Amino acid sequence: MRPSKEEYYLNIAKAVAQRSTCFRLKGGAVIVRGDQIISTGYIGAPRGTKDCLERRECLRDKLHIPHGKQYEICRSVHAEQNAIINAARAGVSLYGGTMYMYAENGEGKRIDSFPCYICKKMIINSGLERMICSDKGGGIKSFEIKDWVSEWQKGDILDDKYQYGKDQNKNLNKDE
Repeated sequence: MRPSKEEYYLNIAKAVAQRSTCFRLKGGAVIVRGDQIISTGYIGAPRGTKDCLERRECLRDKLHIPHGKQYEICRSVHAEQNAIINAARAGVSLYGGTMYMYAENGEGKRIDSFPCYICKKMIINSGLERMICSDKGGGIKSFEIKDWVSEWQKGDILDDKYQYGKDQNKNLNKDE
């Protein structure tokens, strides 16, 4: 069977994720505009710096920091951020595009690939129109970026229903 466009781009995001240098997570993002891939990104340390694989440790694990918290204490740049940055480096507009995101945990199990709050804010400001995420059940969750804006106008950022890390912290810290 021929995969749908969403499955096709998510499969490419899955391949991109395999380049990740994070012990906790393998994540890949693909940005498409006009049915053409214009940028990709995976989780990894900033260019020219040592990543967790090279250091043989995860600083966040070492400090017992839960998923979805204290991103400033991390060596890596998220896949979504790297895809946006890579487009900027190439001088490519993201306006009106769609981002596809795939993620799996350190054991290789597919997880919800919903973006964190920092990435959501960057995605909103980048001009992307849609976000397509793989979920832990093997499905696909589609978001209209304008809906995030509308939800945050009515409520608060913390009221967000789809938060990265919710499904991961139960395994990391019994207090969560």
